[in-house]
Amino acid sequence: MRKALILLIPLLYLSCFQAERQCSDFKTGTFTFNYTIDGVEKTGTFVRTEHYNIDFFDNKVDSASIRWINDCEFIQKDLHPKNMNEQKDIHFKIISTDKDSYTFEYKLAVKDPYKKQRVEKGTATKIK
Repeated sequence: MRKALILLIPLLYLSCFQAERQCSDFKTGTFTFNYTIDGVEKTGTFVRTEHYNIDFFDNKVDSASIRWINDCEFIQKDLHPKNMNEQKDIHFKIISTDKDSYTFEYKLAVKDPYKKQRVEKGTATKIK
């Protein structure tokens, strides 16, 4: 019994650990990220200012406005949508940060009542 208690106490402390986030370090800058299309992994770049996000991927440029909810969350809206899907706002949340990168998750800002909510994850690395 005593041995079980000794093993249980450190486990309790570890379960209370929460990843430290320095989200304000990643509000603006130039970043790279990896993405996969049709099984092919590619690298894209984006530049984020306080109010805009400009993506460079597959020899294309895409721009979006950004509205920050707090230091770790923002809503992104495509400035020039080409179809109905691109008109939908996307909610980004920074989950954890490292020295020069952060892990995030994103989903549609407004849930479609007829579809299951899809949450995707990614990692971005700050290069400037």
